[in-house]
Amino acid sequence: MNKILVWDLPLRLFHWLLVVLVVVSFISVQIGGNAMRIHMLSGYAVLALVLFRILWGFFGSTHARFASFVRGPAAAIAYLSALRRKEASQHLGHNPAGAWSVVVMLIVLLVQAGTGLFANDDIATEGPLAKLVSKALSDRITGIHYLNVKLLFALIALHLSAVAFYVIGKHEDLVKPMITGFKEAVVGKAETVPHPARIRLAALLLAVCAAGVYLLVKTS
Repeated sequence: MNKILVWDLPLRLFHWLLVVLVVVSFISVQIGGNAMRIHMLSGYAVLALVLFRILWGFFGSTHARFASFVRGPAAAIAYLSALRRKEASQHLGHNPAGAWSVVVMLIVLLVQAGTGLFANDDIATEGPLAKLVSKALSDRITGIHYLNVKLLFALIALHLSAVAFYVIGKHEDLVKPMITGFKEAVVGKAETVPHPARIRLAALLLAVCAAGVYLLVKTS
């Protein structure tokens, strides 16, 4: 077995920052009151991160790019069938089924953060764009915001279950590689050591996304 660099640093930072922000968002909304300010700031950060991940899906390293892992539904179904028969092959990056979970997760997170911009709680908190739409429309968007979070939690539960399955059932640790970037495999194409230019590109893309969200919020 060889240790192969798979996940680049920007992707790993995105993953763990997103985990922290989702936890912060959940806790702050449960507390309510003044903590809703933290909830909103966390939502802005989630939006910036998701936008960055979408861009990194086109400009990132090999295994971060959508073109390297997103396949048609048939490929995902075939992989799941092979997995059930214990014949699934190892994938350095996302497997065909996991790829779709990534895409769906990004869409759900984008919807959650986006609807939060227009949402209100009928008390003292409303999104920065809520005043741009009618109260009735804001209420409908708020309903989507509340409903979509249930889908988000379902996806998180599915993700954690899949990680547990791979650890227990296939003896494949998916957590450590997302920390170190390296996976153990017999063969496969490794990423090169992150070049400073690529790290600068990631920083630039994240800055652009953060600035875009900031301007959207502050100029509304």
